[in-house]
Amino acid sequence: MWGTPGTGARSIRPYQSSQQYLYAMKEDLAEWLKELYDLDIEVGTFLEVLETGAVLCSHANHVTQVAGEFSRACPDVAQHLHLPSTGVTCNLTAQPGTFQARDNVSNFIQWCRKEMDIKDVLMFETEDLVLRKNEKNFVLCLLELARHASRFGMRAPTLVQMEEEIEEELRQELDLPPVEPTLPRAPRKPRDLNNLDLMVQHLVSRCTCPVQFPMIKVSEGKYRVGDSDTLIFVRILREHVMVRVGGGWDTLEHYLDKHDPCRCTSLSHKPARKARSPQQQVQHEVRLCPAPRAARSPQPALLVSRSQRPPPPVTWRGRVPPGPRCPEGSGQPGASPQREPAQPQRVPSGR
Repeated sequence: MWGTPGTGARSIRPYQSSQQYLYAMKEDLAEWLKELYDLDIEVGTFLEVLETGAVLCSHANHVTQVAGEFSRACPDVAQHLHLPSTGVTCNLTAQPGTFQARDNVSNFIQWCRKEMDIKDVLMFETEDLVLRKNEKNFVLCLLELARHASRFGMRAPTLVQMEEEIEEELRQELDLPPVEPTLPRAPRKPRDLNNLDLMVQHLVSRCTCPVQFPMIKVSEGKYRVGDSDTLIFVRILREHVMVRVGGGWDTLEHYLDKHDPCRCTSLSHKPARKARSPQQQVQHEVRLCPAPRAARSPQPALLVSRSQRPPPPVTWRGRVPPGPRCPEGSGQPGASPQREPAQPQRVPSGR
């Protein structure tokens, strides 16, 4: 496929489509923390390294230190930002699963809420990390923390850098002013979009529909998907093709699984199909069984056209008893036959 042989298959194949975006974000955060603090951390050991809370609390103290330096260097800009002013207490010798580890994680959570003003919808609980109850919320919280810290010069993960590039591109296209004062940014890594079209084509080509799910390139890293005018931003993150969705990210393969009709596993996500033309309507042959005869004639055939739209609902009513039958020779429907009054019968006596 692409990249180092075997790396693309390793990053995608062992994981379900719904887990790919989480794996990609963990991989990006692990590399980011490794470069910041020279940690021995990989995507496979991401939670094990962070579960004691020692690295998290040290990171919180480092962010607070950078914010203080920024406030002294750029006081005019700093007054428009929410900057942390207090760090957290930390037990660097805490062991996994102990009370000290839970206390570290709890202190980090409180610091994120109070000092960094991270919303509850993006927060996690202590058990989410210690007992692995909600790995997704923990990852999303670290990404949101990195977004906030990048506003005052803290180096950000690659995903956050790509978000900033997309926001700048949108402001330039719409000729909008910056949403906040111009801030010093850490140097960004150059983006490689040379193989993006090939990787997108490879993933879209898995569609098995007669008319393939459309994904049209509008500009570098921007595509129009489906039959609508929806535009998505696509970027390469190592061996992953990432899509900017709302305020976060998703892998292109998971995105297509939710929008391509031939891949979607949930009926609620499948878009309504267009009605077929009369030439494409499906025909079924229905054979009528005639009444038994001495000399059987060829069976008649009836062609019934079936459209994609289901038949209208049937209203069920109570059964109406049949009315009286018409006597033979009577021309009035529903007229009851005239009967002669019954004659009394004599019972013979025993005499």
